[in-house]
Amino acid sequence: MKILVVDDHPIVRRGLVALLSHTGSTADVIEAANAEEAYRLVAAHGDLDIVLLDLMMPGCSGLAALTKFRQTWPQLPVIVLSSSECPDDARAALAQGALGYVPKSASHSALLSAVQLVMQGEVYVPPLLLAARPELRRNAPEAGGRSGPLPLTERQIEVLKRLSLGQPNKIIADDMGLSEKTVKAHISAIFKALAVVNRTQAANAGRTLGLI
Repeated sequence: MKILVVDDHPIVRRGLVALLSHTGSTADVIEAANAEEAYRLVAAHGDLDIVLLDLMMPGCSGLAALTKFRQTWPQLPVIVLSSSECPDDARAALAQGALGYVPKSASHSALLSAVQLVMQGEVYVPPLLLAARPELRRNAPEAGGRSGPLPLTERQIEVLKRLSLGQPNKIIADDMGLSEKTVKAHISAIFKALAVVNRTQAANAGRTLGLI
């Protein structure tokens, strides 16, 4: 696995390199101090597997760099690292095409889990997005089963289950006897209730909350 770490702080980069070098015996980690250097390295290393991108860098914001990555190398997965724990920053990065958002305050195991999940083709949704919606935490099921009012209706939970299986809207509509317009309305409501921006994040959030 070949990983590019992009961060303007040398100490942070070296710490990440040391951590990521232990993700496997074949892990190869390279460094960039800014966005321009990162672009040159991506162009020079066509075998890169993943990029870890700092959100706040001088000269070019992480979101601007993320846009460049998504437009120029759309198949290259990017995980955003940030000192920000603001849910809006996380949502903005995920909406812009990041496949994960990891606060720098997160544990080493959280970062490694995020890298592993993204390398498996999934999206890493940080716990801070759920923490930003206290009502979801209150309504989450206890060990013995569901308790309290659910953040979704039973019909929406059924849509979420089918969505998590990768079923397209037309199949969901046909199987549930609904119109595609109604299914789209349910999915929009699910996204809003779970504070997510796409289907993969919704499925992950649903599993975290024990809804599916």
